[in-house]
Amino acid sequence: MLAPEEECGPGGRAPGGGAPSGGGATAHSKTGGAGVPSGRVLARAALVTAALTAAGALLGLVRDQLLAHTFGAGADTDAFLVAWTVPEFASTLLIEDGMALVLVPAFSLAIARRADGASPDPVRALVRSTLPRTALAMSAGAGLVVLAAPWLVPLLAPGLPEQRLAVDCTRLTATCVLSFALAGYFSAALRAHGRFLAPAAIYVAYNTGIIAAVVLLGPGWGVRAAAVGVGVGGVLMALVQAPVLRRLLRTRGRERGREGGRHTAQQAAQHTSGVSASGVVFALVAPVVVFAVTRQAQVLVERFLAAPLAGGAISHLNYAQKIAQLPMVLSLMLCTVSFPVVARAMAAGDHATARRRTERDLLLAGLIVLTGAATVIAAAPQIVELLFQRGAFDADDTAATASVMRVYALGLLGQTVVGALVRCYFAVSRPVWYPAAAMAAGIAVTAGAGALWVGPWGAAGIALANAAGITLTAVLLLAGARRRNLPLPVRRTVGGLARLTAAAAAATAAGRLAVVWADGPLAGAVVAAAAVTAVIVAASLALRAPVVPDLVRPLASLGSLGSLSSLGSCTSLRSLRSSVGPVLRRHRHDHAPAHAAPLDRDVPLGPRRQG
Repeated sequence: MLAPEEECGPGGRAPGGGAPSGGGATAHSKTGGAGVPSGRVLARAALVTAALTAAGALLGLVRDQLLAHTFGAGADTDAFLVAWTVPEFASTLLIEDGMALVLVPAFSLAIARRADGASPDPVRALVRSTLPRTALAMSAGAGLVVLAAPWLVPLLAPGLPEQRLAVDCTRLTATCVLSFALAGYFSAALRAHGRFLAPAAIYVAYNTGIIAAVVLLGPGWGVRAAAVGVGVGGVLMALVQAPVLRRLLRTRGRERGREGGRHTAQQAAQHTSGVSASGVVFALVAPVVVFAVTRQAQVLVERFLAAPLAGGAISHLNYAQKIAQLPMVLSLMLCTVSFPVVARAMAAGDHATARRRTERDLLLAGLIVLTGAATVIAAAPQIVELLFQRGAFDADDTAATASVMRVYALGLLGQTVVGALVRCYFAVSRPVWYPAAAMAAGIAVTAGAGALWVGPWGAAGIALANAAGITLTAVLLLAGARRRNLPLPVRRTVGGLARLTAAAAAATAAGRLAVVWADGPLAGAVVAAAAVTAVIVAASLALRAPVVPDLVRPLASLGSLGSLSSLGSCTSLRSLRSSVGPVLRRHRHDHAPAHAAPLDRDVPLGPRRQG
């Protein structure tokens, strides 16, 4: 496990974001070239992030179960969810996409220049120049939301029955504009320094605040208690990170003071101004902001189209989306951990490392999300019944949510590809408008198709439009990667994703067949998940898809199959070893380097082509 104060170790020399200059990098003992953390450190960081992400997702599930049990899926819940649009929008802009995509590269460059000996400390200079302005601007934004709530709600959801309730909830959640901005800022700074524990804990704190508010205030305040909890949770997100960042900056400041002035005052000024100019000028920030706003417009389009439908439609869309996106959240944790690595490698001119990390993470994320999507499609009614059907959430709500959830799952791979690739686009040190344009094209398809399909298919038509729009965005980002010199072997990656998708299709069919024989929602969900996992592994091996053989090979290398097959009664295991062994050996010959490497190393995932 990664200790709270264990860091990946900055280093490397990248003046101006170019290639490393002579003299090499001052690297931490746990880093590779260009100050890039070793695979072992990244594996521990990913483990910490996975554990806390899973805890946050579990608490989010408890939160949604509590909301469903307490308030059901009616007009009051729809009003709260319309108000929740503001925090969701702020989360995407200020935590998940906007703030991270701007500040992680900026802090990575500052860290590289600190390692180059710049004085005063470029990291502290960056914080001093950006944090107060961010807090001031976001405070003004929160006040504006409070004042504009009576006009904002009809704009977001025209025809919503409980307009006044939605206005009250919007005002109660407005503080998230400031608290999310601070949380996103702290997360970006800490991740750039290789600190992953506190940033990974923010959604644990957030969901804890909501759950506590609903339990304590729900009986008297109704759904307004959930809005209060959103505000409290946002404050907790910032508070769990602030002490760690403060301690980090103070420690680094003392280290810089002990080193003394290695550069002249003129050189120090050049370094400091370079960080500010490269990291936070409007030309770099604007494309990220436009992309984040455009991406979050998916939710705006959905709720706008669903508001005139029967009461509960927005709630069914929300619950379906929250469950369906759990595999995507888990898959993107890999990209969250490696994004600072990619940004630092790009800043140091180490494109080979960035290329390997990007390809590997995208394919691993694709495998995770496709496995989850296949399970969701196979056992959607059982999953929804198991998680939500109690209290005010009845069987009709289960059926409506399950039908929407299956459709949402069709777009999960597109969501994951977009979330992974956009980090590569914004890791460069020049303005990149292409992701925002691709996202705008996807939103146009979502809005147009949703307007056409909501009539005949209701909420399921809106979900299908969402899947179509995000898939188009993913295709456009993949198509533009090569022309914009992204660190990604596009043709090989697309081929690998296609094979994994074919394996997932077979696994979905197997899961649908298996769930028929299960008795009860829990058994159905477990049987479907087991069938999907087994078939996607077997089909991936048969199709020679990437990633899966790397995950299976350690079991074979340990001789587990061989030792078990020595038992006289286990003839089926002999058959399995005889069928899987040649595939693994063939895949090792075609897709792996000459030497065996553990999974936490940066290794190529496919055959390297000449030229």
